[in-house]
Amino acid sequence: MKQPAIIVPEGLHEVLLHACCAPCSSAIVEWLLAHDITPTIYYFNPNIYPQEEYLIRKQESMRHAESLGIRWIDGDYDHAQWLQSVCGLEHEPERGGRCAVCFRHRLLATARMAQQQGIAWFATTLASSRWKSLEQIEAAGRWAAAQVEGTQFWAQNWRKGGLQQRRNQLLRQYDFYNQQYCGCEFSIPKTY
Repeated sequence: MKQPAIIVPEGLHEVLLHACCAPCSSAIVEWLLAHDITPTIYYFNPNIYPQEEYLIRKQESMRHAESLGIRWIDGDYDHAQWLQSVCGLEHEPERGGRCAVCFRHRLLATARMAQQQGIAWFATTLASSRWKSLEQIEAAGRWAAAQVEGTQFWAQNWRKGGLQQRRNQLLRQYDFYNQQYCGCEFSIPKTY
C-alpha cells in the first residue's frame, strides 16, 4: 500500500511554522488549513542579507498571512549574532556545515517561540526547498526540540504531494517577490 505524501502526527492540530519566505510557505499553509491544522507563522531569518532583502521577504510573508487571516509572529533580525554563530564556516558549500549551524540557530529560536506560545509542535518551510538537505533540517529540528521542553519537531518533506507545483502556482497568483538565493551573503550566486 502506498504511503501518503504527508504524514500528520497523531494529535497535531496546531503548528508553529517557521517560514523562510512567502513563496515557500504558501502551499504548506494552504495544505495545513485544508487539513484542519492551525498554522502560526514565525518569521525568524537573521541569516538574510542585506537587510533590504530581509525586509522585502518579511513584508511578503506578512502580506500572505494577513490575506489568509492567520497569526504571524515577527522574530528578531540580529544578523551580527547569526554571523557569530556561523563564524569560520563562511566558505562552506551549500548543504555544508554552515547550513547545519544556520538551521540549528533558527530552529532553536522556533522551538523556544513554540514553547512561549504554548504550541507543542513546530515545523519549517526550509524542508520545501530542493536546495536544502532534508537530513540537516530534520537533525536540526530534532536537536532544537530536545533543547526545549514540551516541544516536538514535525519533520516533514514539504516537496511531496504536489506542493512544489502548487507553490509555483501560488507564487504567480499572489505575485510574490521570488528571491534568487537562499538568503545569506555566502549563498549569493556570483552572477547575482
